[in-house]
Amino acid sequence: MSKAFASAGDLTEKKTSFTEVGDGLYAFTAEGDPNSGVIIGDDAVMVVEAQATPRLGRKVIEHIRSVTDKPITHLVLTHYHAVRVLGASAYGAPTVIMSDVARSMVVERGQEDWQSEFDRFPRLFQGHEEIPGLTWPTTTFSDAMTVYLGKRRVDIMHLGRAHTAGDAVVWVPDAEVMFTGDIVEYHSACYCGDGHLTEWGQTLDNIAAFDPVSIAPGRGDALVGRDMVAKAIESTRDFVESTYRPAARVAARGGSLKEAWDAVRAECDPKFSDFAIYEHCLPFNVARAYDEARGLDTPRIWTAARDKEMWEALQG
Repeated sequence: MSKAFASAGDLTEKKTSFTEVGDGLYAFTAEGDPNSGVIIGDDAVMVVEAQATPRLGRKVIEHIRSVTDKPITHLVLTHYHAVRVLGASAYGAPTVIMSDVARSMVVERGQEDWQSEFDRFPRLFQGHEEIPGLTWPTTTFSDAMTVYLGKRRVDIMHLGRAHTAGDAVVWVPDAEVMFTGDIVEYHSACYCGDGHLTEWGQTLDNIAAFDPVSIAPGRGDALVGRDMVAKAIESTRDFVESTYRPAARVAARGGSLKEAWDAVRAECDPKFSDFAIYEHCLPFNVARAYDEARGLDTPRIWTAARDKEMWEALQG
């Protein structure tokens, strides 16, 4: 292969940060690696996103223990991707929450996704021997549910399809802070390989309607202040639209996937080539955008073999 596959060549450990985004609310970030969120209630802690392995989960827990000794009772997983969920056992949380659609995607494609992502991003799976198996929720919801951490209310909602069909967001109304998972990114490429690109913009509008003071995004720095939130939402929208539009134009005239790749690169490279994991995401993004433009509503399942075949066809 002409380029290192996905992020197989990314072996540099990232510096982690633990940023307060509201009273008792924190974003664990790592220079473009997957983020986690922390919500401290009166008597307990909720974590949003588990990380890829128990080893990485323990890094999050170290930061949590620097600010509170309250027990971790709830773990929210905004979607099914392996880099978000396979570290769940580290937290020992008795309640693990996903949307019902996200759980169905674990059933349908969780094992394939694990094997696929393991090859794509080996650095994130150091210590993978500790992973006990697929992560299953104890609790699911369809549209919305509310958890009380003492008096602190936390709303967990599905606001539309975007990064996946089952995306959840977590809203803390007393602080006007939202944890968006990978629906919103900051100076990091959106991974669209399992996405619904034509619906992503409406889901971003639904997030913006809450007028969050701060957002903990899926990747990139914590977004503190409404100006930074608005900037990140619009950058995410531009990224997704700039990926879909050229691929759709090629698909509409019966062009090939390779032609879609060239068209998307021409539009996205000048704006986004310095974003984290850009080169990693682009082939998967183009493949999904091309499929969606040709009427495939349900993203095809990525397998380790399909990943490499697609990568070689576009990058080789």
